[in-house]
Amino acid sequence: MFIHTARVALLTLAVGTAHTAYAVQQVDLSPDRVRIHVPRNEAAIAQIPPGFKFAQPGKFTVAVSGVAGPPLALLANDDKTTIGSEADTAQLVADSLGLQLNVVQTSWEDWPLGVSSGKYDAVISNVTVTEARKKRFDFATYRQDVLGFYVKSTSKISEIKQASDIAGLKIIVGSGTNQEKVLLAWNEANEKAGIKPALLQYFDDQAAAQLAVQSGRSDALFGPNSVYAYSAAITGGIKRVGTVNGGWPLQADIAVTTRKDNGLVKPIHTALEGAIAGGQYQQVLQRWGLDVERVDRSLINPPGLPD
Repeated sequence: MFIHTARVALLTLAVGTAHTAYAVQQVDLSPDRVRIHVPRNEAAIAQIPPGFKFAQPGKFTVAVSGVAGPPLALLANDDKTTIGSEADTAQLVADSLGLQLNVVQTSWEDWPLGVSSGKYDAVISNVTVTEARKKRFDFATYRQDVLGFYVKSTSKISEIKQASDIAGLKIIVGSGTNQEKVLLAWNEANEKAGIKPALLQYFDDQAAAQLAVQSGRSDALFGPNSVYAYSAAITGGIKRVGTVNGGWPLQADIAVTTRKDNGLVKPIHTALEGAIAGGQYQQVLQRWGLDVERVDRSLINPPGLPD
């Protein structure tokens, strides 16, 4: 389900040494909101395979799932136009390839078959590169998979970046998630070092979890950075004090996903590289408060998380 709110807040990041400060401003939710555009990238266009058949002629058809929620994907106030960082990234690629953007709202379960069958030219929906997926799809990276530690905005906790920093803290985390694995590993390291482990807390409701932090019943939240960064902008009640790559201790990358060996990944990669060099890519991430997830360059099929 895509999330729609009548008025939401966008965050502008001012990165400090210890944490990120947020300045709240209103987001334009109109369906014809101004997107960030780039000029045609002739080098990328030249890499499109001769005779390549796009899902719809003259259009770059991109699947975006609402599962990730804002700021990655949400609906404009017409309740049908998809906006967010993923749609804005798709616009950069479409412009570069000289195509009209066609965003299709889909479920997470639908995109693999949709891309494989040619129903969609690509999916831009927070897809992490894995070795298993690389057997079926090609990838051009555009963001890091980042987990964030968030605390009450007035908390004295200024930084969490290693195991010793969580000693004795009460931390909310999702059960069965990568972030839980990180905390369990850090707790094990702390116990071996004779340091008090963190107490892990589990909440089914995100609003209740954030209330627990703001009320002081919990010390920190640990989860997908994008979700909490957006909430921090809206509520002003929490702040980020640390990040960990989502594949810890390995590197996890988020990528534009295309059908394996259909030749589209190279022009998409060139399009992303052009948007990075031109600064429009950075504008998109800053617009949605995701600058901490920025990459300096796009990679084609980098090492993925193990099966």
